Amino acid sequence: MDFFEKFQFCPACGSPFFIKNNEKSKRCQQCGFVFYMNASAAVAAFILNEKNELLVCKRKKEPAKNTWDLPGGFVDNNETAEAAVKRELAEELHAETVQVEYLFSEPNEYEYSDLVVPTLDLFFLCCLKDESQLIPSDDVEDCFYVALDKLEPGYFGLKSIRKAIIRFLELNLGKAE
Repeated sequence: MDFFEKFQFCPACGSPFFIKNNEKSKRCQQCGFVFYMNASAAVAAFILNEKNELLVCKRKKEPAKNTWDLPGGFVDNNETAEAAVKRELAEELHAETVQVEYLFSEPNEYEYSDLVVPTLDLFFLCCLKDESQLIPSDDVEDCFYVALDKLEPGYFGLKSIRKAIIRFLELNLGKAE
């Protein structure tokens, strides 16, 4: 469900006169409160091993449960994107990140609790201190390495991740799947 349908009452005063203000906000006709539904920041990591294989995760939870994913998640308040990707890799894989390099971004829509949340997903190339002892945790069911020429973008459940995989393959193989 989108923001305009989900929120029918003003969160400030409770008025039912909470109407569409423009393409990304609603305004209360009673108290004047305006709420903007801006994109939330999220991060994801491309991690290559010494064989030039990509670390892929299997999602443990919805949305897109049991599909492939990249490790990552939402940026917390008062956190940089670089700190967020390091934190997420620690939470999801018990891994220490030693290098973070920004690659590109992709817009996305993330459905959670029956609400479609717009996101801006920031993708990083990361190096880990030790890739041999990864422990899937949090919302990661499993993790494994896949050769770049064996990656299938259709196995990835989230739209922005599929697009990012295609872009990454174009950068690294000179072609997209």
